[in-house]
Amino acid sequence: MAMSGFDRRQVSHAFSRAATQYDTGAALQRRIGEELLESIDYIEDPIFHPEPVEVILDLGSGTGAGSRWLQNHFPQATVLSLDLAIGMLRQAHPPAGMLQSLRNRLRKTREPLPILADARALPVADHSVDLIHSNLCLQWIEDLPAVLNGFRRVLKPGGMLLFSTFGPMTLHELRMSFAQADDDAPHVSPFADIQQWGDALVAAGFRNPVLDRDLIIEKHPSFQALLRSLKTIGATNAMSERRRSLTGKSRFARAAQAYAQWTDGVSDELPASWEVIRALAWAPPIDAPIRHAGMDEVRVPVSSLKVRRRDPE
Repeated sequence: MAMSGFDRRQVSHAFSRAATQYDTGAALQRRIGEELLESIDYIEDPIFHPEPVEVILDLGSGTGAGSRWLQNHFPQATVLSLDLAIGMLRQAHPPAGMLQSLRNRLRKTREPLPILADARALPVADHSVDLIHSNLCLQWIEDLPAVLNGFRRVLKPGGMLLFSTFGPMTLHELRMSFAQADDDAPHVSPFADIQQWGDALVAAGFRNPVLDRDLIIEKHPSFQALLRSLKTIGATNAMSERRRSLTGKSRFARAAQAYAQWTDGVSDELPASWEVIRALAWAPPIDAPIRHAGMDEVRVPVSSLKVRRRDPE
């Protein structure tokens, strides 16, 4: 499951830079987020989750659409709106005016709480969260076992994990076009596939995982328009071994020429594939084992171990 690493500073920088214009180019991301939230009813069904929802973690909250929806849907809950990009948090949570702040206090209206943090090191107490919601964030994390073990740590037993992410078929046309342009550096990030996610959820001990995938095709009038749309939403190359110098015009021209093979022969529009993986799973009891290399890994508190002492002969 090892993949080339992402440059976290580049991810943060790209999305901070795109924050002010993100919503203008993120129609697909909004659609995926809205479809993901259709599964939120499961946590309100007493068969699946009998306790009230008190704390929600919106991971990779971006410009805040998901956090606002969750806060409106669960008005009494505390919604933690966590993102790695400071620009996104500032866009989602602008300073409230004095009048609005007074209105909120009088109405006792809750608002999502912004948190600047990395999903790989959640600054959240153990077993304190009822629901983790994440729309199109986890594709930027290559260590699936580590991040899922972090989710398990913060979720209450029986808490729900609900996320969407991009799979490896995402932008495969762009990846192959740059490869055909004789480029020696990756231009499109590799993402984990649905089987890797399923295996990682089971290995981390999550119960009853349900996963599905869709392949969505967007159309763009030109190669340049495709690249501009990706830059608008911050989806730039964040690989650690990416080319640090500017890509020359001749290389872009060769990639654009190679991309033309993906047209359907009827229209000059260029297709761009997005493989969407969605998953829902439930946190296990605190003492449930984690599977590692096919074996159950049991954690036993040191304080419970009995030590047999021998007197020296």
